[in-house]
Amino acid sequence: MTVSRRATVFGAYGHTGRFVVAELHRRGWTPVLSGRDSARLTAAAQEYSLADVRVATVEDPASLEAAIARSTVVINCAGPFIDTSIPIVDAAIRCGVHYLDVAAEQSAVLKVFDRFSGDPRARDTVIVPAMAFFGGLGDLMATTAMRDWDSADQICVAVAIDGWRPTRGTRLTGQRNPGRRFIFSKGHLTFDDSPSGLEWTFPPPFGNQEVVSFPLAEIIVMSRHLKTPDIRALMNLAPLADLHDPNTPPPAAANETGRSSQVFVIDVVARRERHERRVIARGRDIYATSAPIVVEAAERIAAGAVTKPGVVAAGEAFNASDFLASLESAGVLLQISES
Repeated sequence: MTVSRRATVFGAYGHTGRFVVAELHRRGWTPVLSGRDSARLTAAAQEYSLADVRVATVEDPASLEAAIARSTVVINCAGPFIDTSIPIVDAAIRCGVHYLDVAAEQSAVLKVFDRFSGDPRARDTVIVPAMAFFGGLGDLMATTAMRDWDSADQICVAVAIDGWRPTRGTRLTGQRNPGRRFIFSKGHLTFDDSPSGLEWTFPPPFGNQEVVSFPLAEIIVMSRHLKTPDIRALMNLAPLADLHDPNTPPPAAANETGRSSQVFVIDVVARRERHERRVIARGRDIYATSAPIVVEAAERIAAGAVTKPGVVAAGEAFNASDFLASLESAGVLLQISES
């Protein structure tokens, strides 16, 4: 049976949504641009002659179904995801359409797992939240690090970014998600009470950096399928200072692709007894990097490469090491080591 290469992108005119639409178009998909603002959708669609435009809102289930119904997959790029993920997943299940999102919010990702895990309506639907720079990439790296280990004593995800110019969506997400955040300790999700003043030695160009515990979506998705009692997520201080400064400007394009000059390193370490396995990823622009990650996931779902339906984490949905290797063509450079 021929699978439709039609994908609905909700929040298509947003910063990350535009990267996702461009990546879908580059790979030969027909994007359906969806969201609440008709004028912005029409303007965004002008670059793509075959693109369809469907106005939809999470408050109107019928409009969501109309936007999603004939697609193979819906990719949710509209934050805050605490508001959008549940209605769109529900509409996707009703339409028999697979669901992906680029959420970084712990609370939104946890809600998707809690709400739809075991839902009999989703037995033929693949639902992968946090399939992006935050969440999916770190989970794929940790799964690759684990390889033949059935368990680890600890997994750490350390992120270094040279600066963070947040989008409007990122700022709104922060406003909708105040308060304490989750860590995974002693085999359970618990609230974060980690001390400050920690240090982490990143590979070049960052080196030794002061880091703090940061509520990444990786903690939620990794705890769903990787057997370890302790998962830590850390970030260096420079991007957080930018994020907390209301005067920090939005992202600025450094070239014609729209990608910024922002540099990142993700350092994932899995420890078991005296052994340590490390997977490092380097690249540019955390928002732009989410596009090849989530579209590669769509490609693999359309190809029937996901054998486990329902709500799944990136690392259990896909062949993690093979998936990571596919991202090198998108500028995500990998290094794997063991000691």
